[in-house]
Amino acid sequence: MNTQSSVPIEKLVQKMELVNQTESVSLDGKELTTTEVNRPALQLTGYFDYFDADRLQVIGYVEYTYLDTLTRERKRMIYERLLAAKIPAIVYTTRTIPDEDMLELACRYDVPIFTTARETSAFVAEVIRWLNVELAPCITIHGVLVDVYGEGVLIMGESGIGKSEAALELIKRGHRLITDDVVEIRKVSDHSLVGTAPDITRHFIELRGIGIINVKTLFGVEAVMDTTNIDLVIKLEEWDKDKEYDRLGLQEEYTEFLGNRVTCHSLPIRPGRNLAVIVESAAVNHRQKKMGYNAAQELYNRVQQGIMENMAKQSEK
Repeated sequence: MNTQSSVPIEKLVQKMELVNQTESVSLDGKELTTTEVNRPALQLTGYFDYFDADRLQVIGYVEYTYLDTLTRERKRMIYERLLAAKIPAIVYTTRTIPDEDMLELACRYDVPIFTTARETSAFVAEVIRWLNVELAPCITIHGVLVDVYGEGVLIMGESGIGKSEAALELIKRGHRLITDDVVEIRKVSDHSLVGTAPDITRHFIELRGIGIINVKTLFGVEAVMDTTNIDLVIKLEEWDKDKEYDRLGLQEEYTEFLGNRVTCHSLPIRPGRNLAVIVESAAVNHRQKKMGYNAAQELYNRVQQGIMENMAKQSEK
């Protein structure tokens, strides 16, 4: 397992389209190490007990207007205490801008300051969501990840068994590729796993006998996605005539990644089986189950009801 311990602030700037107000402050080596964000309301009043200086600091309209009520001397004192705490960066939101004293002291203490036109609450929520993904525990596995009717389907199996070919057929049927061959799985919560592609292989598929193709170039931007939740796992395996395969689906099977369980189906491969159609059906069936409908359970209930009715008829004779 790989846990990314930090995110470069420069990456945050690019992702959130922040405007740098302190060009003279180098961003080299400056990183965020926690998913939490702080609005320094209490700190602006002078209360710095229990202050977590590792967090990104966000000054919104409320904090900005409060600072306007302070004298210049008081503001400079607060600024110095805040910046001297070695915070990673400050972001001014809602079209507010830092004053000259803040910019001067930020350059002195080597703290970058950025601005954004976004509303404070929306910006903070987006930053926390993004950092939760970037700093989440991560593993890399061999497989293919596709979005099928809004369900993230991870196709696994031995090399050469047909994962990429199945993904290509799904793409031709209007579904979307996230990644082929290498899947990066991140645990963003106790219930959610997110799959992405490594930058170097994004949008590419390897087809044995043909080579590498670029799905985005060949089929268009609507055929690819950058990321999706992993909702279902399909394990492709060679058909074994001596093995018992589940034919009803009354009992769910699961596989585990990073401590999270994901519904898993083992799919035996035989000549003539249309893998794309089967994967589509599995995705739709999984979606139905999440919405409260279970076809296997309904069939079981019908059979049980039929048996009970037959027994009742027999007892009447």
